[in-house]
Amino acid sequence: MRMNGNLMRSQYNKQAIKKATNLTLNSDLLAEAKRLKINLSATLEKALSQEVSKLKRQEWLEQNSEAIEACNELTEKHGLFSDSYRVF
Repeated sequence: MRMNGNLMRSQYNKQAIKKATNLTLNSDLLAEAKRLKINLSATLEKALSQEVSKLKRQEWLEQNSEAIEACNELTEKHGLFSDSYRVF
């Protein structure tokens, strides 16, 4: 899975068994989805996967914000270790 150009691990076990679930949906939206032969399970699973990935990324950034800031400050102060090797 790619997120913003970065390779990311799957956020869930794609081999896990499927579980029946009841949902409440807008009746007009459901009728249109049925008319268009949209696979509700596949569509919801894809949307949930994207939402879980987004929220886990936000959670990780919040949990690691101090370390990220410290790394950025260190880089601002001392530059990158590879600066002396760059040719551009």
